[in-house]
Amino acid sequence: MVRRHWINLNGMWDYLITDSRILPWQFYKSEYFPFDGQILVPFSPEAPLSQVKRQLLPDETLWYSRTIQLPENCLNTESQRLLLHFGAVDQICSVYINRKFVTYHKGGYLPFTTDITDFITEDLTVSILISVHDFSDTSYHARGKQQLKRGGMFYTAQSGIWQTVWMEIVPNKYIRDVRVTPDWDNSLVRMRIRVSSASSAENASPAHISPTAADQTDSQGTVLAFSPDRQNSSNVICKVYPPVFLEADGLNDTLCQDEITTAAIRPGKGATLSIPENMQKSWTPKEPWLYPYSLEYGKDRILGYFALRKCDVQIADDNYPRFFLNNQPYFQSGVLDQGYWPDGLYTAPSDEALIYDIRAMKDLGFNMLRKHGKIETDRWYFHCDRMGMLVWQDMPNGGSSYHHWFVTYLATLLNWMRIPVKDLHARLLSRTDEFGRQEYIDDIRDMVRTLYNHPSIVTWVPFNEGWGQFSTKKVTDFIHRLDPSRLVDSASGWFDQGCGDINSLHYYFLGLPVPESDRVLALSEFGGYSLRLPEHSACKNIYGYKKFTTSEALTDSFSRLMENTIVPSVKKGYSATVFTQLSDIEEETNGLITYDRKKIKMNPLIVQKWNTKLKKSLHS
Repeated sequence: MVRRHWINLNGMWDYLITDSRILPWQFYKSEYFPFDGQILVPFSPEAPLSQVKRQLLPDETLWYSRTIQLPENCLNTESQRLLLHFGAVDQICSVYINRKFVTYHKGGYLPFTTDITDFITEDLTVSILISVHDFSDTSYHARGKQQLKRGGMFYTAQSGIWQTVWMEIVPNKYIRDVRVTPDWDNSLVRMRIRVSSASSAENASPAHISPTAADQTDSQGTVLAFSPDRQNSSNVICKVYPPVFLEADGLNDTLCQDEITTAAIRPGKGATLSIPENMQKSWTPKEPWLYPYSLEYGKDRILGYFALRKCDVQIADDNYPRFFLNNQPYFQSGVLDQGYWPDGLYTAPSDEALIYDIRAMKDLGFNMLRKHGKIETDRWYFHCDRMGMLVWQDMPNGGSSYHHWFVTYLATLLNWMRIPVKDLHARLLSRTDEFGRQEYIDDIRDMVRTLYNHPSIVTWVPFNEGWGQFSTKKVTDFIHRLDPSRLVDSASGWFDQGCGDINSLHYYFLGLPVPESDRVLALSEFGGYSLRLPEHSACKNIYGYKKFTTSEALTDSFSRLMENTIVPSVKKGYSATVFTQLSDIEEETNGLITYDRKKIKMNPLIVQKWNTKLKKSLHS
């Protein structure tokens, strides 16, 4: 959804923290408004880079204010709309434009957009006021691993705006969203486009549309794209360009060649586009080919990309269910990635910082990242798409306070003994609140819709280690209906309910279980080996499952673990592993690299060697 013209609103905003959730109109209507100071958006007030460095408490409200003066004649309110976008605001926020309420959004991890055209003044002044309330770990809302009193495996809570804020000027008739699904087996992509001004029928889901006799359909009843000579003003013109390796700065320089296919697509109806045989290139971590495309709808034009790739589970020659990539067995060697930075917390200090983490893991021989405990900025997924990194995406956990004696310690023992536990214990699993369960379902739906088009994402992970787990089978079926093209790891760690595509286990203590399963086996967390390097650490306290004092000792122990347990597990059916973790985070010093990203703590050549052996063992 890249457009040519947009206005970045990151930068210095005025802020105020109050002990009231009521808008202080008596100040806002006057010329004097008692701000506490300025905050650097998009960094949360708890992050050093915000220049505030203060914890927002559950009974407080964080206010943001900024006034934008749009250039004269830049917006024609009769033929154009002004959209205000938020990448993510943690946790609940209200938006006011020129002292009028515009919208309300709940959920700290997902983007939202609001049309503010009707609220701006004739002189094109846009005065933005935002209120934010964050319950953190005192309520059932999704929070990942944030905690007001950080420590151990839980980290500094953050709040407020933590992803980019921007505005776009679009025509009255504009493209709202695009959904692209690759069909690797048939060298097709299925595309659905929704627009702003079409009738409700045009914007309906394709599942509820019956093609008319005049429509050309394929064997699945999907409406095929019209040829360009049948276009009219209500159609979207799609042009697909030759596959490329994208550079870090994006799509703007990729459309220098002639398109390989062109079609006119009816908004709201599923369209099928065929890729010419001489232009078919598969996306893999080794060769991440991407197809740029442009969409034109009246005066609106956007750029995007898709990939031809297929990730599923099939029975391999050794009779085990295995992960397959483009119909070939493919071992996924991954790393747990929680996306915390010492200066920005949830927000990377720069685009280069996002790239560094992905590149560092690829250089160590990993081909998959499990994004754990948060939904990352869209830019991160773009880099995974273009650099070739598979992604397992967690839904950030929520629920009331966790009973660690049950979901951590007892669960570890029961998992090792292969004693199943049903997910019916709502109180023990911290999911007694009906509103919290419904909010979780809404967040799952929005997460899948938001990230659907990224080819790097191959697996959804709704629950981790029983934290807020409930109705696992129903949630799994819901995700499969939302996205039949990807796999679901229903319950990462333990409390497996026998559903989903993956039998997912964690191994930190006791022996590694090898259950008999008709689903693919994944070691979705292991390791946790801890080494604190004082000059590169955030805290004096150390949290980890096995502690070391030197890099050499850490590397040697990692090698023994790989040689004696992890690599042999592949022959027993395991098809993916996830090492804990990418970087240190505060007290948790079990990262491959330090929290400040300045040191790799193990010998890189040794890590590369074992990753090579791990992946080769699938075929030996």
